[in-house]
Amino acid sequence: MRFVLLSMLLGTVLPQIALSQEVIKLWPDDAIPNSIAGAKITEKSETDANGILRISNVSMPTLTAYIPAKGKGTGAAVMICPGGGYGILAASHEGSDIARWFNEMGVAAFVLKYRLPNPEIMTNQQEVPLMDAMQGMILIRQSAGRYGIDPAKIGVMGFSAGGHLAATLATHYNRGPKASELAKPNFAILLYPVITFGEKAHTGSRDKLLGKLNTSPELIAYYSNELQVTPQTPPTFLVHAENDKGVPVENSISFYLACLKNEVPAEMHLYPTGGHGFGMRTAKFGSLNTWPDACKAWLTALTTPKP
Repeated sequence: MRFVLLSMLLGTVLPQIALSQEVIKLWPDDAIPNSIAGAKITEKSETDANGILRISNVSMPTLTAYIPAKGKGTGAAVMICPGGGYGILAASHEGSDIARWFNEMGVAAFVLKYRLPNPEIMTNQQEVPLMDAMQGMILIRQSAGRYGIDPAKIGVMGFSAGGHLAATLATHYNRGPKASELAKPNFAILLYPVITFGEKAHTGSRDKLLGKLNTSPELIAYYSNELQVTPQTPPTFLVHAENDKGVPVENSISFYLACLKNEVPAEMHLYPTGGHGFGMRTAKFGSLNTWPDACKAWLTALTTPKP
């Protein structure tokens, strides 16, 4: 009897566990755009002294799906872009940890493992992360029925350089070789995002994406997302610490002001301390500890049908 009950339990639980951890390739192995034929690189994963999983040398981009328990989903979903200066992906505290937090509130989450700019294995390296983000959003939307997702409630979230990628998706979804309305996020959540490639740029992210020699004024302006906001940019939620020495707080401020100018609904939360890269590790930073609650309230109001 116990064996039968255990078998029934495993039969119920294991499919849900498998679904919540499903890894989805963005592209067929032989059709990854901008890849250089024959060029190979070995992906690396390591955990640093702070317990942060760092992934580098990504050549096979994927989505990892985290789906709320059956009957708990709200229909909303978010694609998460970890940060890492376009050199690595901080895949735990800005990826899987955030995905599980979303699941707790009934939101499906998909962690994007996007390719990092590398001229040894790709052409036009500045195009590649956005191509992967567009394709990720398209695949989520096309699979919405399977995951119990409302295709009109799919957003993007990004941290640091992943925030730049998320902001680029929100402002460039209709541009470039993979442009598609299906790639448009319905909302954007940006934490300590790299926004500008101008005066207040995080130069490491800019140089990794564009290449140190590929810095024409036109290209810098194109990827300075505060200059690319339009009335079609989706509603945006921003979080930044004022003492961020890595990515100056003016990055978020400039994007927020551009949203106001273009009548895009936006909410910004600035905190006096927190530095850079805090994710949800906020307990020691006083009021910064409230950003998850503020984000949850904003997202709930945005995705709940009005009476």
